[in-house]
Amino acid sequence: MPAPYIPQIRLYQQWLNTHRGLSFGSYDQLWQWSVTDLDAFWQSIWDYFELQSPTPHRAVLTNRTMPGARWFDGAQFNYARQVFRHVDAAHAAGFPALISHNEKTLANGGVRELSWPALRQQVASLALHLQAQGLQPGDRVAAYLPNIPEAMVAFLAVVSLGGVWSICAPDMGTQAVLDRFKQIEPKILIGCDGVTYGGRDFDRREVIAELHAALPSVQHVLLYRNLDANQSTAPYADFSTATARDDEQTRTFEPVWLPFEHPLWIVYSSGTTGLPKPIVHGHGGTVVVALALKTLHNDIGCSYQPNSWGERYHWYSSTGWVMWNAQMSGLLNGTTCCIFDGNPGGTKDKPDWATLWRFAAELGVTFFGAGAAFFANCLKAGVGFTALPGLKTVRALGTTGSPLSAEAQNWGTEQFRTLRATQSGDTRAVKGRPEQATTPSAGRELHEENDRGGDIWWCNISGGTDFAGAFIGGNRELPLVPGEMQCRLLGCAVYAWDDNGDPVTDQVGELVCTEPLPSMPLYFWGDEGNKRYLSSYFDMYPGVWRHGDWLKIGANGGCIIYGRSDATINRHGLRMGTSELYSAVESLPEVLDSMVVDLEYLGRDSYMPLFVVLREGQVLDDAMRSRINNAIKTALSPRFVPNDIFQVAEVPRTLTGKKQELPIKKLLLGQPIDKVVNRDAMANPGCLDWYVAFAQKRQASAPA
Repeated sequence: MPAPYIPQIRLYQQWLNTHRGLSFGSYDQLWQWSVTDLDAFWQSIWDYFELQSPTPHRAVLTNRTMPGARWFDGAQFNYARQVFRHVDAAHAAGFPALISHNEKTLANGGVRELSWPALRQQVASLALHLQAQGLQPGDRVAAYLPNIPEAMVAFLAVVSLGGVWSICAPDMGTQAVLDRFKQIEPKILIGCDGVTYGGRDFDRREVIAELHAALPSVQHVLLYRNLDANQSTAPYADFSTATARDDEQTRTFEPVWLPFEHPLWIVYSSGTTGLPKPIVHGHGGTVVVALALKTLHNDIGCSYQPNSWGERYHWYSSTGWVMWNAQMSGLLNGTTCCIFDGNPGGTKDKPDWATLWRFAAELGVTFFGAGAAFFANCLKAGVGFTALPGLKTVRALGTTGSPLSAEAQNWGTEQFRTLRATQSGDTRAVKGRPEQATTPSAGRELHEENDRGGDIWWCNISGGTDFAGAFIGGNRELPLVPGEMQCRLLGCAVYAWDDNGDPVTDQVGELVCTEPLPSMPLYFWGDEGNKRYLSSYFDMYPGVWRHGDWLKIGANGGCIIYGRSDATINRHGLRMGTSELYSAVESLPEVLDSMVVDLEYLGRDSYMPLFVVLREGQVLDDAMRSRINNAIKTALSPRFVPNDIFQVAEVPRTLTGKKQELPIKKLLLGQPIDKVVNRDAMANPGCLDWYVAFAQKRQASAPA
C-alpha cells in the first residue's frame, strides 16, 4: 500500500488548529501571521518538530533587528543530536540513512548503503579521533571532499564536538581553496586522493599537499582513499581507519550540547571581486529553518512515518554548493538521502543527460531535485523516460540555482505524464503538450486535477547560500503555474520594492526581507565591525535585507525571479530581468546557451550585445540572427532586440552554474578583468580570453 503523502503543510495547519486554536482561511492569511507574530510562528516550529534542549529558552526572539537578532536565547542545541534522534526508529523500520552512487558504481553496479546505526558509529569513531587530536569547540575543520557519504560523516563528527565545518569541492584548484580556507585558519584538514568526473579520474593528492603546506594552522590531516583503496595515505592519517572504531566509547558517545547560536559551518559567497565572503551560520537557527523549509514547503517527509513511508530524497549537488547542505538536512527529519557523485551529463565524448534519471529510477527516489540548468539540458538533449519505469516512484521535482523556464517545466511534466500513461495503458494523457496555467483560476483547476493523481508536482525554490535557506518556494496546496514559484515561505517577510522603497504587486522590484530569520548569518568570519556583512545586504536599505534579485509577486501570490538586480536590462525606460530574454532565445533548438548584458551607464544610450552558444554545426548567419531577433520580438518586445549578436564557445559561469553577467558587463565598460572576476570562482575561466579580446576591440573602436 503506497504512502498517502498528505501534504506536510496541511498536517502542520491541522496541528496549529488542535494545539494553538489557530485556523486560517487561505495560505496568505497563514503567511501574514507567520511574518507578523514571529515569536508565535517560530515557537510553533520548535514545538511541531519537538526540538529538544536541556535548558529552556528565555525568549524566542530578542532584539528584533537585522543584523543583531538573537533567537531562542538560553536554549542549547547540536545539529548532530537532531540527526541521531532518528537512528533507532528509522533502523527499526528498515530504512538506511544514506544511499550513494558515483559514475563507476552506477555503470557497473555496487550501490552503497549506510545504515543509521553505522552512520552513528562512524561519526562517533571519527569524533573521538578528532577529539584525541585536540579539536575543541570553535576550532575550524576544513574539508576537501566530493559528494560521498564520508563527507557527511565528517561533517557530523566535527559539529558533534562543536567544531566549525567548512568544505570545498575537489573540482576547485589550490588557489581557490586557499582563498577560502586561509581566512578561517583551520586546525584540521580532511581530504581525498581524487575524484571521478565525466569518465576521468583526477588525482588530488598534490592539491592536498599544497593546501597542507600553505595552511600553517593545520595540525592534523586525514586522507580518504576515494580512487584507490589499496594505496597508502602516508604521511597523513587514514580516514577509513579513523571511522572504523566500534567499542563501548563509540556506542556511548553523545554530541555535546552547545549554545543555540554556536557556529555550525562557514560557507562562501562567490563574490566577483576580492576574497569570497566566509559566512557563518549557527546550529539552532540552521536546523529550525531547514525543518520548516524541507518539510512544510518542500513536502519531504520522514521516511519511517506512515504518511511518507519510504521517502527517498535526492538533490543533485557538488559539495561546493549550499544544496549539498540542503541535501544533508534530510537527515534532520529522519529521511533517507540519496546522493550521486559525478557528472550528471555523462562524458564529453558521450553526453548522457539521462544519468541522474537512471540513478533515481534504480534507487526509487521519491523527491528529485537539481539545478534549473539540469532540466534545461535534459530538454535540449531530448531525454525521455519511457525506458525508465523505475521513475514511477518520483512524486515531486525540485529546482533552484536560476529561474526555471516554463518550457523546461512543461517538458518535465510531459515526460512524467507520458511515463504514467504508458504504465497505465491510458494514451489519452499524452496527446499534445501539457496545459499551461496562465491565470490563478486556470492554475487552481490544474492543481485540483493534479491533486487527484495527475501531473508531477514541481517545487521551485529561490534563496541562497547567504542564509542557508529559501525565501520563495513550493506549497502542495496551491496552484502550480509553469515558470513561477508558488509562494513566499512561512516566516519570510519578503516583498518586491520599487525605487522608492514601497512594496509593489505585479511589478518587478528589489527582493527584500523586512524581518529577521533564525538562519541569517551570525557574522562573516574575521569581519571587523561587521563591515562586509553590512555592505553585502544592508547598504541600500539600513535594517532591511536586500538580496540582490529582481522579484515580481503576482496578485495570486505566485512569484517570479528575473535574475540579479544588478544585471538588469533597462531599454528605453522598460526594465526587465535577463531570465525572460534567455527563455525566449534558448527556446530555439539551435541555441544551447546565451548571455546578455546591457551597457547603459551614466546616461549613455543603451548598448546591449547578446552572446550565444549554438549547437554543433550551427553558424550565426543572417538567417539565424533573424530567428533569434524574431523570438525576442515575439516573446518580449521589439524594444529588447539586442544591438548585436555574437557566437561564442561558452558563457562564463560560476562554480554553482550562475551566468556571470555583471563581471562581463563591468569588463565591457572598461574595467580590467582581474578587478571584476575571480577566475578561481569560475567553472570555465578559460572562456574569458575571448571576452577580454572582445572588450579590447570594442574599446579601441569607441569614439574618443
